[in-house]
Amino acid sequence: MTRWPQRALLALCSIGLCTGASANLTFSGTLNEPPPCTIDAGNTIEVDFGDVGIRRIDGVQYRRGVGYTINCGTDTLPWELKLSVNGTATAFDGSAVQTNVPGLGIRVFQNNAPFLLNTPMDITLSSPPTLEVVPVKQPGAVLTPASFTAVATLLAEYE
Repeated sequence: MTRWPQRALLALCSIGLCTGASANLTFSGTLNEPPPCTIDAGNTIEVDFGDVGIRRIDGVQYRRGVGYTINCGTDTLPWELKLSVNGTATAFDGSAVQTNVPGLGIRVFQNNAPFLLNTPMDITLSSPPTLEVVPVKQPGAVLTPASFTAVATLLAEYE
């Protein structure tokens, strides 16, 4: 636009010959919190491998199921349910929880596939995944006889 038409438009608007419409906007809604979930009623889930032969640790032997139940409150909103296993991963396997024994981890499986620690996955409450665990050792590690433990948190939450 050149300067003259701009000035003319400004002059017309300033004397009230330009009209416009306006309306107020109102926004409202309701904040909802997802229903609470519990796993095994908040009790500790224990998996005991018993006596494990050092030379038999191959990621197959000693595989055990992790029995658990998830209960969540009901709600009408379509929340997405997530499940994760949170813990310290070994340096050699992102799906294995570090034990108190260097070079030894506990690999977690969901539906027969390695379950990457600290990574939530979508699940369905009516058919949660099957979880299994198995001892694994770091390639080249030399293990000595010892008791071992590992700790992780199984977490179910809505997003």
